[in-house]
Amino acid sequence: MLAAMGADGFAERAARELRATGERVRKLATDAAGQLTAQEAQIGRLAGEGLSNPEIAARLFMSPRTVEYHLHKVFTKLAITSRNQLHGALASSSHRQRRTP
Repeated sequence: MLAAMGADGFAERAARELRATGERVRKLATDAAGQLTAQEAQIGRLAGEGLSNPEIAARLFMSPRTVEYHLHKVFTKLAITSRNQLHGALASSSHRQRRTP
């Protein structure tokens, strides 16, 4: 779909311009689950245990809105859409991380 919108050409031009400034183009991570920050992993684990956003916020001394922000990032990185999927996604993510040398 992006190609139909002409985004490929734009991305190629942006990459060329970044290289010209000495910057490097970052590749998308193939294992985004392994890219969770410590805070995202902790919030994801607590949400997977059934805690609500306000409960997580109180436990971690942050606002419920901040918890919501981090959960959104966790859902995106793990390619899931609900809290019901968190436990399984985090378990498989930690299993992959332990097996990787």
